[in-house]
Amino acid sequence: MPRLPMRSLLGLTALTNLAAADTDYTQYVNPFMGTTNGGNRFPGVVAAPFAMVKLGPDVQSGTTDAYSGYLASGNVWGFSLTHESGTGGAPKYGVVSQMPVVGTVPNPLADLSQPRASADVATIGYYKTSLANGITVELAASEHAGLYQYIFPNNTTPNIVVDVSHVLPSFRGLGWEQHYSGGSISTFDDGHYEGSGTYNNGWNLSPNWNIYFCGKFEQKVSTVKTFRGTGTNLTSYGKGGTVSGTDRLGAVFTFEDATITSRVGISFISTTRACANLDAEIPSKTKLQALVTQAKSRWNTQVFSKIRIGPGANNADLQLLYSSLLGMFTIPSNKTSENPKWQSAEPYYDDVFTLWDTHRCHTSLFHVLEPVAHEEFIRSLIDIWRHDGFMPDARSSNFNGRVQGGSNADNVLADAYVKGVRGNVNWEDGFAAMRTDAEVVPPNNFDPKAPDSSTKEGRGALPDWIKYGYITPAFTRAVSRAVEYSTNDFGLYQVAKGLGKTADEQKYLKRSRNWRNHWNPNATSNGHSGFVVPRLANGSFVPQDPLSCGGCYWGDAYYEDNPWVYSLNALHDIGTLKKLSGGDAKFVDRIDKLFDLKIFNAGNEPSFLSPYLYNFVNGQQWRSVQRSRNNVGNLYNAGASGLPGNSDAGAMEANILWQMIGLYPMTGQTTFLILSPWFPQMTIDLGNGKTLVITTTGGDKNTAPYVQSLKVNGKQWYKSWVTWEDIFANGGTMDFVLGSTTMGWDTGELPPAPASGD
Repeated sequence: MPRLPMRSLLGLTALTNLAAADTDYTQYVNPFMGTTNGGNRFPGVVAAPFAMVKLGPDVQSGTTDAYSGYLASGNVWGFSLTHESGTGGAPKYGVVSQMPVVGTVPNPLADLSQPRASADVATIGYYKTSLANGITVELAASEHAGLYQYIFPNNTTPNIVVDVSHVLPSFRGLGWEQHYSGGSISTFDDGHYEGSGTYNNGWNLSPNWNIYFCGKFEQKVSTVKTFRGTGTNLTSYGKGGTVSGTDRLGAVFTFEDATITSRVGISFISTTRACANLDAEIPSKTKLQALVTQAKSRWNTQVFSKIRIGPGANNADLQLLYSSLLGMFTIPSNKTSENPKWQSAEPYYDDVFTLWDTHRCHTSLFHVLEPVAHEEFIRSLIDIWRHDGFMPDARSSNFNGRVQGGSNADNVLADAYVKGVRGNVNWEDGFAAMRTDAEVVPPNNFDPKAPDSSTKEGRGALPDWIKYGYITPAFTRAVSRAVEYSTNDFGLYQVAKGLGKTADEQKYLKRSRNWRNHWNPNATSNGHSGFVVPRLANGSFVPQDPLSCGGCYWGDAYYEDNPWVYSLNALHDIGTLKKLSGGDAKFVDRIDKLFDLKIFNAGNEPSFLSPYLYNFVNGQQWRSVQRSRNNVGNLYNAGASGLPGNSDAGAMEANILWQMIGLYPMTGQTTFLILSPWFPQMTIDLGNGKTLVITTTGGDKNTAPYVQSLKVNGKQWYKSWVTWEDIFANGGTMDFVLGSTTMGWDTGELPPAPASGD
């Protein structure tokens, strides 16, 4: 099949008809973006946005965790149908695997891995691996099934090994590794096989969960043997039939044909459903190219065409734009009708990894570009609460966990509500789910990394939050959780206000200000006074160096960032924050210090909005543009190492996409801070015939990015912010004049700080 490698992409010139409806945007996508340098993205086949099947290679390289299955170097030891993308902590999934093997297979439990003969090749809907032993593997998929096409060397004996115990390992020693608990496989006279595997643990510490599979071959199977054993010691290896138990087990299929096509369906419900998924989506005789074409069409129609760029665009920026969109919409997984825990007419999304990462800017762009799926996602969060008791902050293998900070589904629901998401969302239930987070202490799951309270769901530190209005060091991550609980309670205030629940509105607005109770005005650092610090039950502050967060991890007072950053994270209460910081000039200098002292880390989500808080001071918007270009945007590219940190399920990609658009969202509010667009013309399809058209004249992305003037919907604009109603609710226009001179054009009303006041 014809393929366009990335080196050819880099030589393309920008198309002048990029806005045309029939443009193949997949030519700009590098599936390997963010797969190295800690980005952990999945480069394999994802047939459509949020597809349940994510088919790709599993690679082993010493004791390096392969979070998405893929590593750029190392031996391939299987090709499995389930993966996460851009996650950290520990690998998840990597189950339902096949491995091609040449010649006799004396022990299928032995190491059958192979080096690669050349670098893997990928485009949207297609993946190719060339193994050192001469086998070529090509992959394509549908939403619930995968297609493997193997080409073996001539005059060899082809085998396909199905190892039910195959699962991605972790070597970090943190207790987050996955385990295989048992399984079964049955082979049939027509050559097909069915079975299931049971697995547990992983980063979310889930109990046993099951997945079912159904595999069929297009070529005749000459012999089939089932096997079972412990470690690499075989206890049985013989004719086909059924084998089951807690030992490692599987089957070896041997063929006479050198080219073999394998089709495999999966389900979380049953083998019957797995076979039905396979036959419905990849029937016999389906050509690999047909699936590739279908995948390209789905991604073009559903995602890539939602952002159309006019003439004059830089080609590298186009590659970054569309490659980022792929990373953003790979997970969560749409498992509607594949929920084994309860039956419901509601949509069901799993593999939420995690709202702690994505609520800051990902879910707001999800809403803009995919409003139908976004509404389904909101309904799914609420339905999980109905049946499991709490909404997830993270969820995979149909199990909530782990909570890193607050109950950030509250922020996601609030963001959707204030921006007018209604449809089939039951907002009374939505608010009840949020109130559960705010009032019900979740049972402690005794996580070894944070045994003080639940990391499974909800707000484990609620006892202190309700009793004191702050969180004592009796709870891990006390300060960062307090800041997040404040934003969570602000989310409840927003929805309560809209639903006319006056008592709740006032209660949660008051509670949203409790981050202030951690503010120690006597904590000093580098010319600044006042930082959020730990506080004891007697009311006294714990001495704290604002430049230190200890280990910045589960057992510390701050999670993944330090007091400087968390002291700027009360995003609903910036007016108060400015006063506590000493006024406008000190506030600007405080943001500057994040960069002067090299505190800012573009790969850490708590820092995401910090560079753009200059917009809360008149005449300083240009500084936000400067930071956007010089301290964030220049860290990204469409290459394999093109992310400044872990993708975190597309959070990192959403971050750069908003900057390319020239806006940045304030989650849980209708406010968008104005930055500076990257392209001469961008048209965002908002659905229902509505568009947002953004143009720039007179500037250059790199040398002349500063806003000289702006018109919004044809009217001269002097505010450093716009609202959802201004440009998204009914569409709109934003026309920028850019230049090389820093301009204090933003003389109008400041962005709202809705919790600031008493």
